[in-house]
Amino acid sequence: MTKRIAIIDLGTNTCNLLIAEYQDQTYQILYQGKEVVKLGKNGIDKNQLTQDGLDRAILAFQKHLDRIGNFGSAEVIALATSAIREAKNRDWFQQTLEMQTGIKLQIISGEKEADLIFKGVKLAFGEIENHSLILDIGGGSNEFILTEVNQPIWSQSFQLGMARIIEQIPPSDPISPEEISQINTWFESRLDSLWNRTRNFGIASLIGCSGAFDTLADLIDQTDPGTKIRIKQEVKLNDFDWIYRMLIKSTTAERTQMKGLEPIRIEMIVPSVLFMKLVIDRLNIQKIYQTDYALREGVLYELIFS
Repeated sequence: MTKRIAIIDLGTNTCNLLIAEYQDQTYQILYQGKEVVKLGKNGIDKNQLTQDGLDRAILAFQKHLDRIGNFGSAEVIALATSAIREAKNRDWFQQTLEMQTGIKLQIISGEKEADLIFKGVKLAFGEIENHSLILDIGGGSNEFILTEVNQPIWSQSFQLGMARIIEQIPPSDPISPEEISQINTWFESRLDSLWNRTRNFGIASLIGCSGAFDTLADLIDQTDPGTKIRIKQEVKLNDFDWIYRMLIKSTTAERTQMKGLEPIRIEMIVPSVLFMKLVIDRLNIQKIYQTDYALREGVLYELIFS
């Protein structure tokens, strides 16, 4: 019997929706979309959610519920990640959101988030190459998952999201060499457990999923955001270097005009590519893949294979 599921992922910057049907071990994605919420604005560095952010989240949920209704009845699962799980006033946020929308928000741990991201990538790739490193760059946190024999052997969620770094070290326009150095130092000094775990390991490939990597692929392909679905796409190192150089020299006004760069990413894409380059250079990455599949698809994976 075919079942229909709607999965809402309330992240730091965006509220994402996936609607899918599944039966036995097959599935069909019916809809993917997102709404901007910017929960980290003016409060993420204090671990405090704001009324404005809550209002944007409620509006996003209401729009998503309308879309879900257009597809007929579906079970709804709503998950929240870094910005909400770290917030001191998360209970207020969770209770008010449920009261206004009727949806109970499940706040998941960083470990569970990494597990679902891995399962989403597994749904996309089928077999994941040994010694692959999966990276999901978010607004509140970044998740790393190391793989062996198609299974995760180490994972960690780091509170180093792009909304956090922008509040810690607001960049100039364009970003200055001094700020690049400062941001790189800020990131590198907080990734000791990653460097230690991967020492002498030999990473076969970096698999990037979610917003920043989707934007990277859109910029390379010169496609409008959301118009090209990518289950698995290789990103050539020279293409990454070209995009990196272009972005770190760019002004906000110039990024506004770039094909493939949606408004929500204009501010955060520069620290995102700095983070990517740090990982690529430090771990001597030679092969990069991008996939649209991440946390929401990980929930779908669990439903299909549970």
